[in-house]
Amino acid sequence: MDYFYAIAEPHRRKIIELLADEGQLSASQIYAKFDVTAQAVSQHLKVLLDTKFVKMERHAQQHIYQLNPDSISEIAMWVSKMEALWDGRLDKLDAILKSEIAKDAKKR
Repeated sequence: MDYFYAIAEPHRRKIIELLADEGQLSASQIYAKFDVTAQAVSQHLKVLLDTKFVKMERHAQQHIYQLNPDSISEIAMWVSKMEALWDGRLDKLDAILKSEIAKDAKKR
């Protein structure tokens, strides 16, 4: 599984947002924020753990979850690369369009 699979599902994105806002939450605190079963949320947490999007520590009987900043950084770097790629392509297209407009203006 990869990061994009993990964040493709809306409930998982909401878990990530909750952890980003709160820092750390227990499994029961996360379950309480959803209108689906605890089992369903547990499955989403498992996907997030498997992709290393979140970290989990056990404190007695509680499972405490927090975001893994490395995963957020990897996605941010990928997005930055894609933005740079598209910015470069759009800049080239803009230059071509300006050149074509200038050619049309000279013909008139």
